Amino acid sequence: MVLNLKKTLVAIFLFNSFCSVFAQSVLKQDALVLYNNGRYPEAVAVCEQEIAENPKRVESYVVMCWALIRNKQYSEAEQRSLAGLAVSPYDLRLTEVLGEARYYLGKNNGAMEQFQKYVANAPESGSRIGTAYYFMGEIYIRQARYQHADIALSTAVRKEPLLEKWWIRLGYAREMAGNYHEAVDAYDEALRLNSSSVDAERGRTRVSAKLQ
Repeated sequence: MVLNLKKTLVAIFLFNSFCSVFAQSVLKQDALVLYNNGRYPEAVAVCEQEIAENPKRVESYVVMCWALIRNKQYSEAEQRSLAGLAVSPYDLRLTEVLGEARYYLGKNNGAMEQFQKYVANAPESGSRIGTAYYFMGEIYIRQARYQHADIALSTAVRKEPLLEKWWIRLGYAREMAGNYHEAVDAYDEALRLNSSSVDAERGRTRVSAKLQ
């Protein structure tokens, strides 16, 4: 009788432990699912709960920062990225998202530092390599360093050649640098991707007039 009771208690304990682990796994997965479904405030709330339970849970910091950026909460994203990097100083995902937060906050030098660190250490197949180069190009445009912007944006479109906006910005950088023939090529590629792009058409018209 006592032996059966002990077995029952052990079984209940193991079942409860399994349920707890399973619940934590679902909670963690749900944050990413919420993010992927565009439910950013909810994703942040789930991540907040995860971090409260385990302050060293790096994945929660990463998903939270992605969601904060998408929700345009850039100051919060910067703060949370720094908190995550305090836990895991070499996490490149947090390095990159900190760059994005600082870019949107107008902190050009701080953002550039993070993006340069990211591209120097991320594998060539890294999912955010193209994005990092794109933001670097935008920072160079802000600084009127158009040749540098050309180089960064050219790298970005090599990594991800199907983004019309990136080709338009490359065309603009080349246009501002006085490289008109190359600017036409970039605007043409944007128009090939989206023939109704007003910005690409206007850019091409401006540059064509300068070539006449």
